[in-house]
Amino acid sequence: MAILPLGQSTQYPDQYDPTLLFPIPRLENRLKLGISASQPLPFFGVDLWNAYELCWLNSKGKPQIALAEFLIPADSPNMIESKSLKLYLNSLNSKQFDNENDVHECLTADLSKVAGTIIQARFYEPEHIAKRGITELSGQLIDRLDILVDPHCFADPALLSIDKTSGAIEQCLVSHLLKSNCPVTGQPDWASIQIHYRGRPILEEGLLRYLIGFRQLGEFHEHCVETIFCAINNQCKPEKLSVYARYTRRGGIDINPFRTNFNSVWPDNTRHARQ
Repeated sequence: MAILPLGQSTQYPDQYDPTLLFPIPRLENRLKLGISASQPLPFFGVDLWNAYELCWLNSKGKPQIALAEFLIPADSPNMIESKSLKLYLNSLNSKQFDNENDVHECLTADLSKVAGTIIQARFYEPEHIAKRGITELSGQLIDRLDILVDPHCFADPALLSIDKTSGAIEQCLVSHLLKSNCPVTGQPDWASIQIHYRGRPILEEGLLRYLIGFRQLGEFHEHCVETIFCAINNQCKPEKLSVYARYTRRGGIDINPFRTNFNSVWPDNTRHARQ
């Protein structure tokens, strides 16, 4: 069984090495959610990765930098382990390319091979990202609720319920209190989350308690979002649902999973204040 680079003492590479990239199959976690390999996924979407430490050498040996955005489809067989991506990107620091297009082709080919599907990559100059600015997720903030929380609670889907006396509404709810832990190192992962749905109103106190319950969970970002999506979908049965989380940066990379079951507005990948 292969050993994940995450959590291991690692020597950073001094030459290009695509074998550093480490795949994590999505199926294992999805089986826990009752999603088998033979059935269609209850959602579609993308994992938006932002890499802030991309560097390579031009044909004259001069370092070049860019900020990279990677779009990994939710139906790809594999995720890419985050530390392995960091190590891989660092392995490009001493590799020479004739032009930026060659860098792009190299990255997309290597990442697509590991993910098992075609990955999109976009490069931006820092000035371009600066013009995007910073914004917060739109929606009604449920963190305003003054609720009693058991600090040892866990994310029990039974906490989720709806107002059965009300008709269907369309609503967008936001919380900044999502926190989980890396399943390998135990380090905390912080995120803001946006839940957009149409259906009978989700009871906000139960939803907030459910999200806070992830504080004790050791799981990857993508798995957390899919778990939340499936729990809300199964317990509250909305007519349509999307779940989008923006995680804080670690190791020069942030990961922002998006899952939906309808043709909702695609995330614009503008970072928020904590990113």
